[in-house]
Amino acid sequence: MPEAHPFFSARTHGFVRVAAATPVVHIADPKANAAEHEALIRQAAEQGVDLIVFPELSLSAYAIDDLHMQAALLEEVEAQIERLAAVTEETGVVAVIGAPIRSGDALFNCAVAIGGGEVLGVIPKTYLPNYREYYEKRWFAPAPARTEDSVVLNGETVDFAPGLIFEAVNRPGFVFAVEICEDFWAPQPPSTRAALAGARILLNLSASNIVIGKADERAMLSASQSSRAIAAYVFTASGWGESTTDLAWDGQTTIHELGAKLAEGERFALTSHLTVADVDVDRIGLDRLRNGTFAECVRNEGEAATVVPFEAQESVVTGPLLRPLDRFPFVPDDPARLDQDCYEAFNIQVQGLMRRLKSTGSKKIVIGVSGGLDSTQALLVACRAFDRLQMPRTDILAFTMPGFATSDGTKSNAWSLMTALGVTGAELDIRPAAEQMLKDIGHPFADGQPVHDITFENVQAGLRTDYLFRLANQNHGFVLGTGDLSELALGWATYGVGDHMSHYNVNGGVAKTLIRHLIRWVADRDDMASAADTLNAILDTEISPELVPAGADGKIQSTEATVGPYALNDFFLFYITRFGLKPSKVAYLAHQAWGDASRGAWPINTPDEEKVEYDLATIKFWLRKFLIRFFQTSQFKRSALPNGPKVVTGGSLSPRGDWRAPSDGNARVWLDELDANVPEA
Repeated sequence: MPEAHPFFSARTHGFVRVAAATPVVHIADPKANAAEHEALIRQAAEQGVDLIVFPELSLSAYAIDDLHMQAALLEEVEAQIERLAAVTEETGVVAVIGAPIRSGDALFNCAVAIGGGEVLGVIPKTYLPNYREYYEKRWFAPAPARTEDSVVLNGETVDFAPGLIFEAVNRPGFVFAVEICEDFWAPQPPSTRAALAGARILLNLSASNIVIGKADERAMLSASQSSRAIAAYVFTASGWGESTTDLAWDGQTTIHELGAKLAEGERFALTSHLTVADVDVDRIGLDRLRNGTFAECVRNEGEAATVVPFEAQESVVTGPLLRPLDRFPFVPDDPARLDQDCYEAFNIQVQGLMRRLKSTGSKKIVIGVSGGLDSTQALLVACRAFDRLQMPRTDILAFTMPGFATSDGTKSNAWSLMTALGVTGAELDIRPAAEQMLKDIGHPFADGQPVHDITFENVQAGLRTDYLFRLANQNHGFVLGTGDLSELALGWATYGVGDHMSHYNVNGGVAKTLIRHLIRWVADRDDMASAADTLNAILDTEISPELVPAGADGKIQSTEATVGPYALNDFFLFYITRFGLKPSKVAYLAHQAWGDASRGAWPINTPDEEKVEYDLATIKFWLRKFLIRFFQTSQFKRSALPNGPKVVTGGSLSPRGDWRAPSDGNARVWLDELDANVPEA
């Protein structure tokens, strides 16, 4: 595997590596503070960092009161800015440092962006706190008080204004802007305007002394602003070494993206350190692209901004991606979050079905129960819906319909489940009808030949659906669908049969990997004790349509052997439909998540059989299959889906919901992009 290939570099795929720095503070000693800065910038360069941000007034220290007004200190600050600019030229890192800067006869609390050996721009603080413990207006002027849009530093004239936008001319999407501490707490933060002007990474240099509960407030604001502005938000506050005359400092650092926390640093540390994460500026741009409200705000509320161009590093930096990356994006790693997601998903399904029962006036539903995952989940949802509507479970008419390949194990599980749940269970053997149909159409199986082709399979699948719909007519009910989101994405459903067509489908918005956890979540409920053993047995059963008899080697028909591992398919589905990522980037992310099992990336409660790893060749092979099935061969099935509730963000393939596409499309552009940019093993 060629380690130097651009595919293996995060920079190739639209990531910017950012660092929130926490230097040890030296009170009113710019030279010592600059030494701390230099060490951290060089350390960041060794870790492949593109952009590093330091706390507020990091060169002078924040809590030095009237010392800010001393000429000797201000001149030394300016000299150390020149020193650190030279360091950025050596390292290739862009740095944003905090410093008091003079302009005319006023002093401003500023962020100074440096890179490539020069000062790129100076951003003055907009809002100066002057309440409780803060007295900044004693020393500093706010940004609106400046009389010039430029300032001279070390003999060079540079842009001097709030809302400067710094854009890498050679790295699309690497666009950042800066605000300072109190700006963050304002009802209208400057970073909102900066985001509307195109900034995808928002930086906050803060001093922000610590009191009980304030760390949670900062994290909440960072998460909220990154979500609302559809951006990344990097926050760093002053730490050890600041004066504790009347205040204390914890050095909190956080990095958020689209509302999610990517990284946080150690608080109350006694040494200088970095908090590093890879920000996906490409994903941020794609999310803004599909968010019409953001675009409308740009048109209505956006203001012209000064754009400062700069050159960013482009070298290939390999190694692990520095950000959380779930192997199972539909299944959270955190047990508490997983419990909450299962609670919400299950109740979304239940309420959807309840409303359909009420609106149709139906007293009964008909469902086929195979002993597999999907029909099990649908039956569990039906039972809960009937319970909440105070309808008897006996009006859930469940049918197991054995065919030519139905195993004793799945049929036994189906019967055990129906019995344990107290529904009305029955068995319909479809083999006689299937044999007659095969004979009627002249299929060689009717003459005793072991021909197990697609016709052989679909005759069975179609008959099961025919029976269910006629049984629903006969019993004045409707057919409850079972096909899940993953199957709909892959087109793994015979057109017009039960896993595709029904009167209402509760599973259409739930990925296969999440259905596993939903069943396990229900099995752990106290009121499911009688069904728990059966539910766990179903979870342990290999996924199979059971339409073709086992071969001479005894192996049963395997779904994943045909369409690929659902773990990978759900990974592909999430990033392609939720964010519209290019196939090469999806392959890169999958390789990062699945290509090195030693990183322990699998989430809590993952079944042992899914604790595997896939090399790049395997990922590329199944991704090609996915692209063909998703973009080319199965959209016509999704264009005719029955109603069903949306469950996960970006996870609806309903033609009335998140995904609308032509039935006559093709996969060429996606396949070409994959082949052009992903190396062979």
